[in-house]
Amino acid sequence: MKTGLYLHFPFCKQKCNYCDFASFPGREKFIPAYLNALEKEASLTSVKSFETLYVGGGTPSLLEPAQLQRFCAMLARQFAPISAFEESTFEANPESLTPEKIAVLKQAGFNRLSLGLQSFNDAELQTLGRVHDVQTFLDVYKAARAAGFENISVDLIAGIPGQTLESFLEGLARLVALCPEHLSVYGLQIEAGTPFFARGWVCDQLLMRRMLEEAHTRLQAVGYHHYEISNFARPGYEAKHNMHYWENGEYIGLGCAAASYAAGVRRQNTPDLLDYIRKMQKGQSPVVFSEKLTGKAREGETLMLAFRKLDGVEITPQQEKFFGKEIQKHLRSGLLERTGKKVKLSFEGMFLANEVFCSFVAPFEEI
Repeated sequence: MKTGLYLHFPFCKQKCNYCDFASFPGREKFIPAYLNALEKEASLTSVKSFETLYVGGGTPSLLEPAQLQRFCAMLARQFAPISAFEESTFEANPESLTPEKIAVLKQAGFNRLSLGLQSFNDAELQTLGRVHDVQTFLDVYKAARAAGFENISVDLIAGIPGQTLESFLEGLARLVALCPEHLSVYGLQIEAGTPFFARGWVCDQLLMRRMLEEAHTRLQAVGYHHYEISNFARPGYEAKHNMHYWENGEYIGLGCAAASYAAGVRRQNTPDLLDYIRKMQKGQSPVVFSEKLTGKAREGETLMLAFRKLDGVEITPQQEKFFGKEIQKHLRSGLLERTGKKVKLSFEGMFLANEVFCSFVAPFEEI
């Protein structure tokens, strides 16, 4: 069975107004200690063989070139050279990814970059609290291509406060003109604890849906495969690491707030940066949450993840036993549809997916 490796860097230059991830601005002085802690956790990990690698955050590209080199060398010592992974993704923000850092990543063997653009409009970027502007992104994208990166993913957000359908579509067209291999197009979610939430901002759900519908239509028309609710790829460039998540495969997460799933057990590390570093210095486990899903709960999670893939899933007899009534309910409502042997989200279901997903997560409603 294939296994994915995820490493989390919780550092960032500035917290975005929509971000509820474990990330901490202005704490770069702790990066050397954090790298030590990461290596300690890596050395204690029993799983040593992985097919995919994803370095996310936070902002991993905040690492200085020498720190990046140290990090890549640590991966090679503890696991394998980065070039040995089938897919190795490094997440970056435009303001901190320099040509020198790109060269380090390329030489180390990373074969995929994920760039956080979010909008092709400078005013919208400021609304989001992003540090970069559009030109910085364009310069970084050009530098990554010049360095030989042939698999680049770019993130875009729909539903930004003040965003119009015209500005969204203009940005989408400019992005398509760059021919990235992969696009993630997300509808903005305003989560508790974020500046957007504190300001009482709300999204125009109807406008956001129109944007996402247009993205679905226009990206497919120019050759992108809409393979997951928020993800589009040129054929053959679907994100292998993320597909592994949606297929409920096993993965190991290292770092502050990182999650792991192996042998049916889900674990999560402490989200407190200094607590994580202290625990690793003392040789203590950083895990603060652990649960083993069995029976209906495990099958429900498997289905919920599988339905994120737009080609759907073949329902097993065990899943039919546990969730046959729920599946029939959503087939009748039109949020799910049957195609051959598979059941999948309908076009309408793509935009109301959470109404489907809640049927497969405890506590389960009786139908």
